[in-house]
Amino acid sequence: MTDALKSRRASDVRVIGLISLAHGSSHFFHLILPPMFPWLKAEFGFNYAELGLLMTIFFVVSCIFQAASGFLVDRIGARPVLFVGLGLLVLAALVYSQSNGYVMLVLGAIIAGCGNGVFHPVDYTLINHKVSLLNLPYAYSIHGISGYIGWAAAPAFMVTIATIADWRAAFLSAAVLEVMILVILWLNRATLVDDVQARRDETVASHLLSNPSGTPMSTFHFLKLPVVWLCWIFFFFTMAATTGLQSFSPTVLFQIYDIDVSTGNYYLTLMSLGGAGGTLFGGYIATKLKLPERIITFCFAINIAMGLLLATGLVPVELIVIAFIVIGLGMGIAAPSRDLMVRSATPSGSSGRVYGVVYSGIDLGAALSPLVFGIFLDVGLPKLFFVGIAVLQLMIILIGFKVATISNPRTA
Repeated sequence: MTDALKSRRASDVRVIGLISLAHGSSHFFHLILPPMFPWLKAEFGFNYAELGLLMTIFFVVSCIFQAASGFLVDRIGARPVLFVGLGLLVLAALVYSQSNGYVMLVLGAIIAGCGNGVFHPVDYTLINHKVSLLNLPYAYSIHGISGYIGWAAAPAFMVTIATIADWRAAFLSAAVLEVMILVILWLNRATLVDDVQARRDETVASHLLSNPSGTPMSTFHFLKLPVVWLCWIFFFFTMAATTGLQSFSPTVLFQIYDIDVSTGNYYLTLMSLGGAGGTLFGGYIATKLKLPERIITFCFAINIAMGLLLATGLVPVELIVIAFIVIGLGMGIAAPSRDLMVRSATPSGSSGRVYGVVYSGIDLGAALSPLVFGIFLDVGLPKLFFVGIAVLQLMIILIGFKVATISNPRTA
C-alpha cells in the first residue's frame, strides 16, 4: 500500500470515528426519555398518551430543524452546526433533570429536538465529501452501528442510574456524558472541516450536466424530484416502526406476557446490540451483493413474521428475547443497503439540504408513532402494537422497491 493510500485510509478512519461518535450520542438521546416513563408516571401521574406526546414533540421539532439545518450546513459548513446540536442536547438533559411538571418536560423535548435535528445533514454531508468512495459502504455501516450502540446504551444507562439514585440523577449523568463527547470532538475539530465552496461547485456542475441549457438552478430545485419524496416516505415508515418498538415494547411485553419493565428494557438493549452487529454484517453484504431492495425485503419480511408471532401472545417467554435480537439483526443488516439505495436515488452532488429534507422523514415518523401506539395501550389493545409495527414494515418493503425501480430501472 502506498503512503498516499495509507494517509487516505487514516483520514477516512478519523472522520468516520468522530462522526460516528456524534451520531451515537444523538441516538443515545433518542432514548433517554422513554426508559424514564415509569418513573415519570409514578412521580407526576401522566398517562401513556401524554408520555408518548413528549416523544412526538421531540421528533416534530427535530423534523423541522433537520430540514432547516441542511440549508444551514450548505451555507456555513457542517462543523459549527454539529457543535450547536451537541450543546443543545446537553441543555435538554439539564432541563429534563430539573423538571417539576409537564411544561418543563415539553421544554426539554423541544430543546432536544432542536439539537437532534442537525445530525443527519451534518453526518452525511461530511461522510459523502470527506470519505473516499471505496470506503463509503463501510462508513455507512460504522455510522449505523454507532446509532445502534447509542440506542443500546441509553436504556441500560438510564435505568441503572435511576434505580441506584433517581430519575433526575439519570438525566444529569446523560448531560455529563454528552459534555465529554463534545470535548472530544472539539479537540479534534480540524478533522471535521468541510469545504463549503467545493460542495457548491459540485452541485452546480451536476446541475449543468443534467441541464446543458444553463438555466439557473433554484435553491429548492431538488424538491421537484419524486424520488426525494419517496425516500422521505421510506424513512418515515422506517423510523415509525423503530420508535414504536423503542418507546413501548417494555410496557407491551408487561401487558401481554407479564414481563417486568426492567427486563423489557434489557430486551431493547439486546435488540439494539443485534442491530449493531447486523449493521456491521450489512455493510459487507451491501458491498458484495449490490441489491439493496432485496436485502431490505428479506430483512423486514423476517421482522414482520417476528412481530406477528409476538402479537399472538403465545410465544414462550424464554424465546421472546431471541425474537427481539432477530428484529435488531434485521434492522441492522438492512441499514447500509438503505443508505446506499438513498444515495444512488438522490441527485449527484447532493448537499446538506437534500439530506436534511429526506432524513426529516425519520423524525416525523418517530413523532407520530409514540402518540398512536400510546393510545393503543391506553385503550387496552396491546396486541395491536405488534400488528401495527408489522404493517409499517410492510410499507418499508413496498416503498423500497419503488425507490430502487426509479434509481435503477433494471430492477423493475
